[in-house]
Amino acid sequence: MNEGEVILTPIAQADGQVKNRPAIVLRELPPYRDLLICGVSTQVQHLVPGFDELITSRDGDFTASGLMADSGVRLGFLAVVPRKAVAGSIGKIGGDRHRRLLQTLSAYLVKNLK
Repeated sequence: MNEGEVILTPIAQADGQVKNRPAIVLRELPPYRDLLICGVSTQVQHLVPGFDELITSRDGDFTASGLMADSGVRLGFLAVVPRKAVAGSIGKIGGDRHRRLLQTLSAYLVKNLK
């Protein structure tokens, strides 16, 4: 799995069920190469403006992403998963989108630090 890939991995749902869901690999983490991921959801009404990101069929990287419908990339839904938990890869987002997601998350994490 590489950074920017759209993967399928078991993610706990709000009702407690665990299902394979799409997620984006943000970063590989040391020392065991676990993956920092963020969830992807078709429930775009839950997106946080200025934080989460919408990917639609009109976007240049939509087809390559492997997503089937307009979806929200949920930076507030982060997880770390071991590589062995990944069911597979369905696609990849564009490099510009991947960088933008990392920059948005990074800016939020350092915001208001003194």
